[in-house]
Amino acid sequence: MATWGLGLRAKSIMALLIACLVALIPSGLIGWQVLGAVQDHFGKAYARNFTRLSRQQILAPVSRELALARRLAGAVVTRHWLRDETNPEKSAVFFEEARGYADDFRSHSYFIISARSNQYYFNDPGQAFSTAPRYRLDPAKEDDGWFFNSMAGNAPYNINVNQDTRLGLTRVWINVLIKDGEQPLGMAGTGMDLSNFIEQFIRTEEPGVTPMIIDIQGAIQAHPDASTIAFGATTGADLRGRHLFAMVDQQQDQSRLRQALVRAEQSPDQVVLEWVTLNSQRQLLALAYIPELRWHVVTAVDVAVAHILEHPWLHKALFTLVLMLALLLFALVYAVERLLLNPLRRLQGSASAIAEGRSDVSLPPPSKDEIGDLSQAFGVMAEKVKRHRTELEEKVIARTRELEKSHRQINDSIDYASLLQRAILPDRQLTQVLGEQHFVMWRPRDVVGGDFYLFQREADRFLLGLVDCAGHGVPGALMTMLARAALEHAISQTGIQSPAAVLKQADLTLRGMLQDCELPRGLATTMDAALAFVAPGQQRLVFAGARMSLYWSDGRRVEEIKGNRRSLVGRQSGDYQDISLELRPERIYYLTTDGYLDQAGGDKGFGLGNSRFRQLLQAHAAKPLAEQAEALKQALDEYSGAYPQRDDITLLAFRAV
Repeated sequence: MATWGLGLRAKSIMALLIACLVALIPSGLIGWQVLGAVQDHFGKAYARNFTRLSRQQILAPVSRELALARRLAGAVVTRHWLRDETNPEKSAVFFEEARGYADDFRSHSYFIISARSNQYYFNDPGQAFSTAPRYRLDPAKEDDGWFFNSMAGNAPYNINVNQDTRLGLTRVWINVLIKDGEQPLGMAGTGMDLSNFIEQFIRTEEPGVTPMIIDIQGAIQAHPDASTIAFGATTGADLRGRHLFAMVDQQQDQSRLRQALVRAEQSPDQVVLEWVTLNSQRQLLALAYIPELRWHVVTAVDVAVAHILEHPWLHKALFTLVLMLALLLFALVYAVERLLLNPLRRLQGSASAIAEGRSDVSLPPPSKDEIGDLSQAFGVMAEKVKRHRTELEEKVIARTRELEKSHRQINDSIDYASLLQRAILPDRQLTQVLGEQHFVMWRPRDVVGGDFYLFQREADRFLLGLVDCAGHGVPGALMTMLARAALEHAISQTGIQSPAAVLKQADLTLRGMLQDCELPRGLATTMDAALAFVAPGQQRLVFAGARMSLYWSDGRRVEEIKGNRRSLVGRQSGDYQDISLELRPERIYYLTTDGYLDQAGGDKGFGLGNSRFRQLLQAHAAKPLAEQAEALKQALDEYSGAYPQRDDITLLAFRAV
């Protein structure tokens, strides 16, 4: 290593110190923009959460008042009295009932108006209880227009902020229509004191935050500044600019505000955010719609004034942090690029040349630092690589020949194993007994597979079935040897009359075979199986399955007989049961492994599935079995399309003979 001149570390520190003196202004601007983006982000979250909370605080009490008002309006005694307003008995019953409702309302007050007489009845705690009307509404008076407009509109209810000059009250009125069938009888409801309503639900001490309530037309129903409230919005009178749109300065902002109101009404569970210029200030509006009240809860947030980021020092800290990170990053990039990466790129080019087999390498010019030492060492390495390349090529050629020879031997062995596996399948026995009344589709995924089928005959009765060993290829094929041996042993012990007994005995035998074996972790040894004992002379079929089903179809319908849910050699032994069926000549019986059902295909690569399989059986069950076999093969191929075969596939079908 060189002992004189600046080392790599010193050069890096020097470069970093130089880099720390530059890029102050650009990084500062970036830091300020990032801080503004953070403030806007948290402003949106603050406005959204504040509006959700306000919506919940308003919805619960107002909904309760509305529900009580609707119960009063819908009461039987209310309708009976309004039909015969002058009847003293009905009047006494009604006012006794109404007094109970008054106790439940927040204001302990209520009103009721007769559509026939236009008489206005009102009771609240500030006055002595009276059954006499307070006054009569006049269609010609502007102050009474809210009632006649509401009756003409035929809406079930409305909520109106209004000043009742004759009662001397300013309240949030809940007005509910009273109807007898389609005939309007009048209106009933209650009112909440506007000052208390604003103080409890609208006013806030948070700077830069203005909560308000508007109706679906934008008229202001509640605001910290009572002078902006649109009293009597339902009368149809001129609101003289007392609506939210009057506060929005620009026409473009008004258009966006209208779209935001529509989005809020379409998604009442969401809070809609929109930036507008409100009272000459850029503010964030958060809107949440209450469909039960037909109100919008609106929060206007001036993010420059609101206490969104509480700590004053946060701006300085963020600015300093961004500045330091930017300077350090720039300095590091510059130092690494100029002092390290450029020389290393030349070394990389030399390494690529060597990798391509070229010996004409170009090393960086010599220097008295670590890069110079590395370049010198690389030159030595290049000479050694060149010297060893010939030796390695000769070894690779020899090894390749050996691998090709071994590969041919393995392929020959697998092909021979496939021939043996095919030879021990009971095709000849099935053909002798069932002839054209059966078919078998056997498609290993690889040259050899983990599926096999069996057949055992005793006199005029026989046992046939399928077995699907876990895995495929060579491991699956080896497992079929164990399974076949275990099933043959089980049949010799139990006979063929009880498929369930055969499965139980095979499960015990397999567990005994495998319990002393040290199997690799993760190696699956389970097996799915389905066995059917057929006694044509008795017209009887007995089925038992381990995670396999028996299907039958007569061309009109398809039935599935499900086996036990546990495989052979599973974690727990299965309780296999014999299921007896009537053997009928018009029915065709099917056994299949899951390779057919799980084969991927179609537009989205989903498995074929049990439902499509049943449809295929029903569609082709009336055909001769040879034609069925071809049709089911073709259907599987068409469904698979370009998707490869996932698993071994076996399908066995037969008819009683």
